[in-house]
Amino acid sequence: MMGWSIMINLISVILVYLYIPPTSSGLPNLITQVAVFGIFNVIAIVTASGRLIDAVYDPFIAQFSDQSKNPKGRRIPLMKLAIIPSLIFCCLVFYPLREAECTLNIVWLVFMLIGFYVSSTTYIIPYNALLPELAPGSQDKVRLATWQSVGYVFGIGIASNAFNLTDAIQNISPETITRISALQITIVIMAALGAVCMLVTVLAIDEKKYCISQPSAIPMKKALRQTLTNKNFQLFIVADFSYFIAVTIITSGLMYFVTVLLQLPETIGNKLMIMMVLVSFIFYPIINFLAKIIGKKIIVIVSLALLSIIFLGIYFLGKSDFHPLVQIYTLIAFAAIPLASLNILPNAILAEIIEKDSEETKENKEAIYFAVRYFFVKIAQTFGIALFAMFLIYGKDVGNDFGIRLNGILGFVLCFLAALIFTRFKEVKPI
Repeated sequence: MMGWSIMINLISVILVYLYIPPTSSGLPNLITQVAVFGIFNVIAIVTASGRLIDAVYDPFIAQFSDQSKNPKGRRIPLMKLAIIPSLIFCCLVFYPLREAECTLNIVWLVFMLIGFYVSSTTYIIPYNALLPELAPGSQDKVRLATWQSVGYVFGIGIASNAFNLTDAIQNISPETITRISALQITIVIMAALGAVCMLVTVLAIDEKKYCISQPSAIPMKKALRQTLTNKNFQLFIVADFSYFIAVTIITSGLMYFVTVLLQLPETIGNKLMIMMVLVSFIFYPIINFLAKIIGKKIIVIVSLALLSIIFLGIYFLGKSDFHPLVQIYTLIAFAAIPLASLNILPNAILAEIIEKDSEETKENKEAIYFAVRYFFVKIAQTFGIALFAMFLIYGKDVGNDFGIRLNGILGFVLCFLAALIFTRFKEVKPI
């Protein structure tokens, strides 16, 4: 999980910042910022195109994995094949053909993003399908989901250090190494680390030993119909969808919040992530304990409500008399609390939904469920990046930042709606 997290968060944190940077970044504009129909800017359309194609690919790789009769397992062989392509495309996303604004960069970015998303999906869908197979009991699922979350958060922390490493590389020879070249070298180093972590997972798990592999014989249309008509799963997906739009806005906008709203240096990003990781870890055992006592549902609802309030805080960043560092550290510290539970519990909840469905239908559709979930996650992430980029039309620089602040209002509305929707969810009793 940490390896995949490093790569996907390099895309989330740096993509928009690299291609349409604020004027203070020292980076050149690589694609046009002209709004299509007065609303959609090009980066929003490009990211949406890549994600939509990837989302359509999800159920096919899921069905292939569920029905696989590979003697080495249904999941691990596919994951192994995906590592090298994921690494290559992750790097190429950040290597535009020209270091200046041009149409060629747009075409290049579309194809590189599609390549990365398809490759990473080939890894993550089978990976997530292992969860209900590796963790038989309810608390086993929570514990495994917790460790998955730890890996994911570590990946975020590593990716957030990109600008610190970029500074260090550029300082080796400021006269010869440009800002964009230093950032590209950083991407290669971090993506390579991510690939190594992904390989460790593939080599360490003996799927035939730890999983009961029963290939599914159900046709794709029937599997999708059974999955999408599961009422509990529908509620889970709607809440999950809203949450991921909101979280994508945070990850895409972090550098703008720091450098534009608060006028702090880029390098503060890694300190913020370290703080978020540490605070999250403090709450991990608390979340595990509370899940046993009061259940997962109430924790998720409270976390979403708290996160909605935190989004309101984004709107007011830089408007307070408090020092900018106090403002951002306070916001990140409080955000770490709901993110701790929302990184752990959804996977455990989904694993229980899948397990209950398997008992009722006598069919194993683990990968299909995760594929449908990640289909909507990817659509949500696409919406998140697209909406964030669209709002930048209304201001993305110091003194003209209204577009950035609007994202705080949007995040508030989305998380609040997600909390309301999840109140209708019927928690699955542990099996």
